[in-house]
Amino acid sequence: MNQKKKRSRKRKIKFKRFTQKNLVKIFLLILLFTSIISLSSYFIINKKNEILEEKKEEISTVLAETKKEITKKFEENYKDIEEFTNFKDKEPKDYFDDIIKSENKYDKFEEYTKELEKDYIEKTTPKKEIDENNDKVIKKVEEIKEEKKKEKLKEELKTEKKEIPKKIDDKNIITSKDTYIYDKKKRPKIVIIIDDVSTTAQKEKILNIGYPITMAFLPPTKAHPNSAKIALDLPFYMIHFPMQASSAFKGEEENTLKIYDSYEKIEQRVKQLRQWYPNAIYTNNHTGSVFTENEEAMDKLFRALKKYNFIFVDSRTSPKSLAKKFANKYDMPYIVRNTFLDNERDFKSVQTQLKKAIEIAKKEGYSIAIGHPYDVTFKVLKESKHLLKDVEPIFLNKLPYL
Repeated sequence: MNQKKKRSRKRKIKFKRFTQKNLVKIFLLILLFTSIISLSSYFIINKKNEILEEKKEEISTVLAETKKEITKKFEENYKDIEEFTNFKDKEPKDYFDDIIKSENKYDKFEEYTKELEKDYIEKTTPKKEIDENNDKVIKKVEEIKEEKKKEKLKEELKTEKKEIPKKIDDKNIITSKDTYIYDKKKRPKIVIIIDDVSTTAQKEKILNIGYPITMAFLPPTKAHPNSAKIALDLPFYMIHFPMQASSAFKGEEENTLKIYDSYEKIEQRVKQLRQWYPNAIYTNNHTGSVFTENEEAMDKLFRALKKYNFIFVDSRTSPKSLAKKFANKYDMPYIVRNTFLDNERDFKSVQTQLKKAIEIAKKEGYSIAIGHPYDVTFKVLKESKHLLKDVEPIFLNKLPYL
């Protein structure tokens, strides 16, 4: 029995020692495993942070470069942005080639050239002088023809005879405007046209001036879709027809006529205007310094205008305008503006231009002044009725020589 107890006790002691050793080993293994996991986590987290830092640096670099690029683009395009957001504070040099030297503010939607600064009073060569000049030219042509005949006989050439064409300029073209004689017993007439009309608000302000003002409506576009509808209830109005300006001009209207347009395209555009404005007869050019100088383009335009019963009014944005030549060719009255009212947009300047128009009317029997739908222009016209006491404001179709 004693031996059995001894054996049993020894077994218990061995088992206890074995269990303690195993526990120590297990503990050490757990500790080792935990340490490995901790170290791995530490390195992984560090690596992750390093990657994040690298990504942050890359993102920062990209953002910095993008910012520089955006800033550069913004600076390059700043003028265009400013024009569309606050165009009234811009200078004319941003919009056209021939800069008007003035510190006043201009409207980017109109083409300004030096020609707009000039009051236009046409000087026409007297008919007697034209006849005399023509006789001289014809005589000279006959002499040259005789010389050609002699040369032909001598050399026995079989070429056709060539005549020297007569050179014709505007001064030698006689229209009803040129033959009009002013009856000084009657009050001189003044026509005031407001271009660029496209909204009901502008229309109402013009009607509120209190005497006849001719409104020239821009054709409908996405920017002003109702510009035809609001004209229809007026007793008289015009169409302000967009035509090609110089390459420096910004703010071109949709469907502006170009010098390279085919006759079919121009004719279709004129037909569309007739459908939009069934009662309109007169149309003047919006911008158009390039278009009105081009012989082929103007010939196509007048041909289409004649077909749809329109009469052209020359805003004269170029001193080289061919409007008179083609008005004569297509048997239309020649109508041309004398002055612009609001090249400089302050009360005194606009009123000075109005006085010039009045003086021209007193001298010639009539005058045509063009303005734009600016508040200062409306203010001058409304508050300057006392200046009009010696002239009669009329609509364009009442010009005395028409």
